[in-house]
Amino acid sequence: MERAETPPMIDLRRFADREHLLLASYAMHSRDSRGRIYDEPEHAYRGPFARDRDRILHSSAFRRLSGKMQVFTGEMGIYHRTRLTHTFEVASVARTIARVLRLNEDLTEALALMHDVGHPPYGHCGEDVLAEAMHAVGGFSHNGFALVIVTELEQRYSRFLGLNLSAETLAGQDTRAHKAEAAVGRSPILEVQIVDLADSIAYDAHDVDDALQMGLLSIDELSELAVVRRSLESIRVKHGMLPTTQLRQLLVHELIDLQVSDLLQMAVEQLRPYDGYRAGELCEAGVRINHSDSLGRERSELEAFLFDAVYRHKRLIPVRDAAADRLRTLFDILSAKPDRLPLRFRVRAEKMPVQKVVGEYLAGMTDAFCDAQHRYATEHNAGPLADW
Repeated sequence: MERAETPPMIDLRRFADREHLLLASYAMHSRDSRGRIYDEPEHAYRGPFARDRDRILHSSAFRRLSGKMQVFTGEMGIYHRTRLTHTFEVASVARTIARVLRLNEDLTEALALMHDVGHPPYGHCGEDVLAEAMHAVGGFSHNGFALVIVTELEQRYSRFLGLNLSAETLAGQDTRAHKAEAAVGRSPILEVQIVDLADSIAYDAHDVDDALQMGLLSIDELSELAVVRRSLESIRVKHGMLPTTQLRQLLVHELIDLQVSDLLQMAVEQLRPYDGYRAGELCEAGVRINHSDSLGRERSELEAFLFDAVYRHKRLIPVRDAAADRLRTLFDILSAKPDRLPLRFRVRAEKMPVQKVVGEYLAGMTDAFCDAQHRYATEHNAGPLADW
């Protein structure tokens, strides 16, 4: 008896049907993707944005986020967030919002996982150093550098450089690199908007957590802020009086829940009149979701407080200054002697300004790798540094 031909594992038309049933009309549907720079056949059981997510997740740049501190350098301890843990927290918050609003969760997660891959070593001070050092060649933006990483510097395929991500994933990161332009006129797709919002929700909460754990702030100091007072009151109603150790962890949870709940309440009402619109039509209408005015003011108050009380804390200044000096020294050495760059960066420097290439090399480093290359560069007068 002749054996019947084996059917395909999954018919991708069913994937589109599933999105049609589950997603809102104004979500970014996979069938509407503008594709990739280099054409590739469709995958047997993953949509385009799921493939983007996996390519980012398995990239070298993504793994290096585990060695890049979020705010504090490693000299301040190991409890606080790295760029990697922050990224997972952003992805978690963003997917929650996407699911409630019936947006494309695969695209949302891909955008969230990619959003910080361009961050340099040493937290915020690393970006400040590179922005100043690279002023003559256009400065430095970690959001813009993320695009360079995923389109040029990642080397995972033989036919092309980069990860060959979908147009929508690349456009979302480009929006982050040009936030001022994206704030007027045509709005970004909703998946891009919620990742940006999830990013600020996550870092507002976990910077509070890290600062409390390290003793840079106290609950009493934070309770002067309206959003913290609201969160603490909610905790007391639910759990009664608690010791400070438990209060800190519950405060982080409550800050996130308060912000997400407020955003969803506002977004659901704001999007109600647009049922039936496609993603592009919503963008043309300039629809931008955000927190309520009252919570927006409270969040601004919190962020201003954290900037002064944490990022400029007297215990952090010497650590930040020392890290900045190491990065600046490396930049000066390599700019003066580009032959000390690793081979592939020397090749890039033949076609691009040396300072730009040096900045790219330094921006891709982890904190510990930068420390090691600084030691080698200052202790040896010749010889190329290691590639990351």
